[in-house]
Amino acid sequence: MAVPATRSFGQEKLKGQLSISGAFALYPMTIKWAEEFRKIHPEVRIDISAGGAGKGIADALNGMVDIGMVSREIYPEEIKKGAFPIAVTKDAVVPVVSEQNPALNEILAKGLKKDVGNNIWITGKVKGWSQAFAVKSSAPIHVYTRSDACGAAEMWAKFFGKKQEDLLGVGVFGDPGLAQAVKKDPLGIGFNNIGYAYDATTKKQVKGLRVVPLDLNSNGKIDADENFYNSMNDIIAAIASGKYPSPPARELYFVAKGNPKSNKLLTAFIQWVLTDGQKFVHEAGYIALPKEKIAAELKKTQ
Repeated sequence: MAVPATRSFGQEKLKGQLSISGAFALYPMTIKWAEEFRKIHPEVRIDISAGGAGKGIADALNGMVDIGMVSREIYPEEIKKGAFPIAVTKDAVVPVVSEQNPALNEILAKGLKKDVGNNIWITGKVKGWSQAFAVKSSAPIHVYTRSDACGAAEMWAKFFGKKQEDLLGVGVFGDPGLAQAVKKDPLGIGFNNIGYAYDATTKKQVKGLRVVPLDLNSNGKIDADENFYNSMNDIIAAIASGKYPSPPARELYFVAKGNPKSNKLLTAFIQWVLTDGQKFVHEAGYIALPKEKIAAELKKTQ
């Protein structure tokens, strides 16, 4: 889905440098956008680093970067400090386990109930796989969370009505780190942004990791209308249609300090992302925003 551009991006050749840091969730998408934008404007340099949404918003507000990538809602106190958020796409956080889990087939068939997830990550009452999924196992659950201030953990906690600091588990830095920790631990459970649980090229689940379906009606099994996790395309469609709950589905933001209109290159890049750049969203494993939302975000930059 593309919205009519507000300017002809291919005619006016731009040059200069942009710096971007922040959310792991938005990092692969931003890399793709930067690559495609530079095909049109080869004299533009775009430096991008991941480090979590907390780093992105802090870097933007401190003037360290032009754009902070943020994968959660922007707090009122951040707006007061000058944060200027622009929604650019959407994705979601999913629970994951190791492909080596001894009870994997039963876990995938039964799914994760919301109250069970709450008792794994928030209250700590559920300590074993038998409690969590009614499987024949005396093994404990090894719970993982994120150690860095990030949107993924914030959204996963918000699913249970809490905040990131309320999440229990061994803290691991970054999406790639958490995915790797769970892969290596047959008794581990964690959560990842879909871009790290699925391969954007093959559209299949990442080797060594399995996404645990959410048992949304809490009936102890994954029904046909809840079974949309096999491929990246399936879960993208479920997020877009609202079948997958929000949170942990959410919008992803570019955040500048103050309105970016005064920076010609920055404005041009953001406007391109919201127009021509939207055609790359689905292939990169993300969800396009509705036309009305895109139009509203574009208006902010004009």
